[in-house]
Amino acid sequence: MASATDAPVALSDKEIVRLLGLLESSDSVELKLTVPESHQRSTIGALGLDPLDAQIRQVFFLDTPGLALDAAGVVVRARRIQGKGGDSIVKLRPVVPSELPDELRRSAAFRVEVDALPGGFVCSGTMKATPRADEVLRAAKGDLPLRKLFTKEQRRLLADHAPEGVGLDDLTVLGPIFVLKLRFLPPDLGRRLVAEMWLYPDGSRILELSTRCATGEAFQAAAEVRAFLAERGIDLSGEQETKTRKALEYFARTPAERET
Repeated sequence: MASATDAPVALSDKEIVRLLGLLESSDSVELKLTVPESHQRSTIGALGLDPLDAQIRQVFFLDTPGLALDAAGVVVRARRIQGKGGDSIVKLRPVVPSELPDELRRSAAFRVEVDALPGGFVCSGTMKATPRADEVLRAAKGDLPLRKLFTKEQRRLLADHAPEGVGLDDLTVLGPIFVLKLRFLPPDLGRRLVAEMWLYPDGSRILELSTRCATGEAFQAAAEVRAFLAERGIDLSGEQETKTRKALEYFARTPAERET
């Protein structure tokens, strides 16, 4: 996979073949683009986005101080969502869908998705649960055991893939990070887009534009969205950052910000 922080480059023939194989065995694909900070204001204006329409989210990551889960390809996260409650996930990244156990693929709580951004892609498997928002907050403050946010199925998945000796009780709360999420449907595109602004404690921001589609529509959707954004003068050539990677790297180097 091309690095998510490299400037966008065209995929090689070999990478395209591998991407097609992943798409064939995945449940969906999410097309993503991060906009450089220097172009975020103009992008918001070009798309006519109103921040007052955005939904507020509070995101907490769980890992060891040395990011042992991240090094093992595991992401554990919990969120509070304005007007909706909470959720928690255990994510494996990267995965090869054909190599996942049948029992896991059959789980109604587990989903395999390809994230594609300019110059790169990654396939992940995510198991989701829906704890209450107040439970997420209590766990983040240390007033509720972290394990209460996760189902038995999630805890088993984590135990199967976490490094030896690392369990939920060994994890540290990293966060929170505040997110503004806005869904919109441009009439001249005919496809729903999502804008997420991630606000990091050091004042930096990531603006991500994304859309989900069926795996068989990936290339067509990518071409349509790219043309739509280009026509509005939105920068498609900036370095790509992933929201989770930036968050984990920030908290790894800033211990004082690890806990609420």
